[in-house]
Amino acid sequence: MQWFERQRNIIDFTLSSLLRRKGKNAALLVVYISVVFVLSSVMFFTHAIRREASLVLQGAPEIVVQRVIAGRHDLIPVGYAQKIVGIRGVRSAKVRLWGYYYDAVSGANYTLMAPDQFSHGEGAVAIGSGIAQSGSYEEGTIVPLKSYNGTLLSFEIKKILTGASELVNADLMLMAETDFRSLFGIGPSLATDIVVEVMNPREVATIAAKIVRLLPDTRPIIRDEILRTYDSVFNWRGGILLVIFFGGVLAFIIFAWDKASGLSAEEKREIGILKAIGWETSDIIVMKFWEGLSVSLAAFLGGITLGYLHVFFASSSLFEPVLKGWSVLYPDFRLVPFIDPLQVATLFMLTVMPYTVATVIPSWRAATVDPDVIMRS
Repeated sequence: MQWFERQRNIIDFTLSSLLRRKGKNAALLVVYISVVFVLSSVMFFTHAIRREASLVLQGAPEIVVQRVIAGRHDLIPVGYAQKIVGIRGVRSAKVRLWGYYYDAVSGANYTLMAPDQFSHGEGAVAIGSGIAQSGSYEEGTIVPLKSYNGTLLSFEIKKILTGASELVNADLMLMAETDFRSLFGIGPSLATDIVVEVMNPREVATIAAKIVRLLPDTRPIIRDEILRTYDSVFNWRGGILLVIFFGGVLAFIIFAWDKASGLSAEEKREIGILKAIGWETSDIIVMKFWEGLSVSLAAFLGGITLGYLHVFFASSSLFEPVLKGWSVLYPDFRLVPFIDPLQVATLFMLTVMPYTVATVIPSWRAATVDPDVIMRS
């Protein structure tokens, strides 16, 4: 109990000492919190969006087969699907029709798809909420699209896609297969790619290798490769933001190190007085430890809380174009809160511990000097 009472008294004195220098400490806290806020925002967003992408891609095909000509993705013959189905271990192989359409009015690229079961029939489309907002479209209105030969085709909006799937359908437009082929001039013998399902998930790589041997002009893309690509993309975008803010972080490091490693004349005089009235060197070191921990912990908790609110409740509004991409149509969605304890612990070690330790060393040096020398200086 005596030890706890001693620590409580030291903490009380430490807090009162911080309040006496509230102007300097408030400035330090503002900068400190800003740095932690930026770092935590980038950390929360990149991990949450990667998790969101992995959940979305769980329903993606195990293998997507594309035809490659001269190193570029080209249309694939429909007959390739029958050849792929003949490979042992393949459950099914289905052709897909999808592509991009540039709208000169909104300056956006739409993703057009022709699903197997399109219930609205020919001359009708279902559009994502992003397209509806950009063109002020409603159900029942007409969407004009220019075909490959310049002919203007009109489609009636039968449905606006909304809800939980908005992350992937904001720029999506669904239509019948015949309308898709008429719009892009694609014959019935060609498709965009082929999706393959295998019987044993552990044989995905083996099946992909067999497809290449059977059809040398194709490129199988495995779902795990898509996930790794998304991880790389968001790591890269998060790195861009960290590089952008590196100057500010570096300035804070210099500022904090100067503040923590060098004692002002007032602080040295305070240490001298404490030594003169009977404080031990260990007491002064403990006091400075609590002082550094109080400032750094308050900044860490404040910054990480602001970062959490910024990402999960304000949709990362300060830097979403960098992290989400430069698309004209942004999906309006809220990320599901996700915190990686290891990342939070790493951020804690990088922001709290160095400052706390840096406050102890100069205090120990000052506490070992004779009080008379300190107070005369």
